[in-house]
Amino acid sequence: MIELNIIVNMLREMTGINNKYIILVIISIMIFMVIKFINKIVNKLYKIKDHSSKEKFKFTQRCNLIANIIIIFTIFIIWENHLNNIVTIISFISAGATIALREVILNLVAGIYIKAAKPFVVEDRIEVGSTKGDVVLISSMSFKVLEVKERVNGEQSSGIIINVPNSAVFSNHLKNYTTAFKYIWSEMNVGINLEADINKSKKILYTIVNKNEIIKSIPKKMDKAIEEASSNYRIYYNNLKPIIYTEYVDNHIEFTIRFLVHPKKERMVIDSLWIEIIKEAQKGNIELYKK
Repeated sequence: MIELNIIVNMLREMTGINNKYIILVIISIMIFMVIKFINKIVNKLYKIKDHSSKEKFKFTQRCNLIANIIIIFTIFIIWENHLNNIVTIISFISAGATIALREVILNLVAGIYIKAAKPFVVEDRIEVGSTKGDVVLISSMSFKVLEVKERVNGEQSSGIIINVPNSAVFSNHLKNYTTAFKYIWSEMNVGINLEADINKSKKILYTIVNKNEIIKSIPKKMDKAIEEASSNYRIYYNNLKPIIYTEYVDNHIEFTIRFLVHPKKERMVIDSLWIEIIKEAQKGNIELYKK
């Protein structure tokens, strides 16, 4: 107790702040550290048990939220009798503070919006501004995105985590690839020679696409997803099955294969389709166009 008084007096001499406020600050810091320490221990104990990484992540997020609520509530009770004085002081510096803390306040408000409206959640693939990737964490000030490359590069993960301020959702267009359902329309082009048998080639391509296990399973899943999403979004499709369009391009026939796929599996599916197409070309069943 004597040492605490010495520390308090030293801080008063250095800052000129009243002793009672210094003591309250010290108590607040101690409460913050104790609750964070307990939160850390609880998380470690949970992770020792056999849980999936997803369950561990969700548990950690819930614990952090509860710990923060307890900290705010406890500190509010401690400072309750002194809030009027603090508000009076803040009122003198509010204009300058508002300008200085504009981005902080905006990020906090945007964080509340993200939590309440849920324009995206963890694991969604989104694009905001020039950033595109999978959401791996959402906090009160920012959200973290595991970057994916451009569509021409198969949208594969670059392994880079980008920290995006929450306020970005107010100042940029936000694309969510999995808001209503988990699938997007993908397209790939296959060129064949002008002299080739169009009907035969198209039939072979349909067989290849429809045999793909991932593509084959999607229409049934999509029906259910659209039905669930239709209560919130005016979304409908007349056809969910793969379709192949034919076009004449630069002295050859070009087929555009259009199919539904999960954005995270798109490159794997395209790779699988091309392998089967090349095999058919090697057998002489498809005459692929050569420039």
